[in-house]
Amino acid sequence: ATGPGTGVPGFPSSGRYHVMALKSPLTGSIGSANSGGEWGPYLKFSGFDAVIIEGASDKPVYLAIVDGEAELRDASDLWGKNVFDTCRILRKKIGGQNTSVACIGPAGENLARMACIMNDEHRAAGRTGLGAVMGSKNLKAIVVSGNKRVQVAKPDELKEVSKRCLETMRKNSTTGEGLPTYGTAIVVNVMNTAGGLPYKNWQTGVNPDGDKISGETLADTYLTGRRACWGCTIGCGRVTSVKSGPYQILNSEGPEYESIWALGGSTAVKDLDAIIKADYYCDEFGLDPISLGSTIAAAMELNEKGYIPEEDLQGLDLRFGNAAAMVEAVWRTAYKAGFGKYLALGSRKLCEMYGHPELSMSVKGLEMPAYDPRAVKGIGLNYATANRGGCHVTGYTVSVEIFGLPEKVDPLTTEGKAKWAKTFQDFTCVVNSTVNCLFVTFALGVKDFADLLSAVTGWELTEDDLLTIGERIYNLERVILNKYGFNGKDDILPKRLLEEPMPEGPAKGHVVELEKMKKEYYELRGWVNGVPTPEKLKELKIEL
Repeated sequence: ATGPGTGVPGFPSSGRYHVMALKSPLTGSIGSANSGGEWGPYLKFSGFDAVIIEGASDKPVYLAIVDGEAELRDASDLWGKNVFDTCRILRKKIGGQNTSVACIGPAGENLARMACIMNDEHRAAGRTGLGAVMGSKNLKAIVVSGNKRVQVAKPDELKEVSKRCLETMRKNSTTGEGLPTYGTAIVVNVMNTAGGLPYKNWQTGVNPDGDKISGETLADTYLTGRRACWGCTIGCGRVTSVKSGPYQILNSEGPEYESIWALGGSTAVKDLDAIIKADYYCDEFGLDPISLGSTIAAAMELNEKGYIPEEDLQGLDLRFGNAAAMVEAVWRTAYKAGFGKYLALGSRKLCEMYGHPELSMSVKGLEMPAYDPRAVKGIGLNYATANRGGCHVTGYTVSVEIFGLPEKVDPLTTEGKAKWAKTFQDFTCVVNSTVNCLFVTFALGVKDFADLLSAVTGWELTEDDLLTIGERIYNLERVILNKYGFNGKDDILPKRLLEEPMPEGPAKGHVVELEKMKKEYYELRGWVNGVPTPEKLKELKIEL
């Protein structure tokens, strides 16, 4: 689906789309992912706001949506091809200026549980395994093309609001300087300094080789350019090239912060060229690097502690810091080859299979991203209560705890974190449903979005209106989650973060005091044991 902001010129960073599935094959809860690039706006230009796919085809197909017409077409010749080939073949076949392809690679076809939906070759609707959902339907791709333009209710008003917002973003140190210059990888050194960069499957929050894989080092070594999504002035996407060596790849995009951490920091791999190659493979085959890297890291710890029989590994030397094994594991996962068939299950099922579920650094089955909550307490509460599982973009409290936006709060205290988590979660729901890039929220606030949406839709929306909309979305998701059997028992963090004190760095000695924050959070939410009360649902006009 697109949103009211998607494809609207002047609506900051509005080149995104959102994908939802009734269930994630990785978690069993809501399937949810978001991607940038050009596909979202071009879907709108093709004449549609959203696409709903029901059932499954008995043979491989792709969906062509061109100038207001939609048709399922045979994709037998595309099945088995990688993401890059699929995108190029279909763009050439459809033609046109505003043409974009969203597809799956071998990982989605083989039903790897962390498979992505890829678009524009290097952009990913990455989380919760939605590529496997497409694979289960025999749907190889959706190609969109068209020349329609989005109409807005108040174009003159939008022009003025847009001018103000873009100027605010330009002057902001993060959206105007940090992200354009170094991309998201600038966060590697920031989090390492804060003692919250997970290392060796979250055994600590300090990576002794962190600077070797940082955004600054990337810029000095392999970076060749940057790439922006449609309508974006930030341009955080990285273009990279490894000119020689065993991990040579002459043209790639990324890696970003999360993939550098997951494929590098979590696995203790310090070879940036190997991380770039592994990230390239993730794009080529269609895999979520966060879940994949975290699963590889879990396997490394399982192996080093002697929990995996040697015959299961089939010669794969999974040890922390082994760059070659990490890269090898990527394609093995996509094709379910050898030990890859176990990695393709995700870390929770992998660790359960070998009798040590506590080594899966996941929440509700979704692997957590690159922020150790022992050093950033608020993000721990968000991980635990996030509806789709271990997710930072549900409620990015790191913004206030580390970056000081919109204000600075102490990352090592629990005080006030329940309110911040709820506020960020509700606001994020609004931004996601616009459909808009969350990075703009480093500079823009609720009032900015109220003004933008009022101009686009013609509705007179206030800040309170928007936060109520966000709260309704979050509670409605939670109602669905409850119907799947999830409740307060699942709003939990891995045992390591609750019981093993951070061994070093600024957060040394800290654990996450989750229950204390969760009690206050539930009270603010109007929930009991992770379930919205009838009174709260009535207040939000949610009818069951």
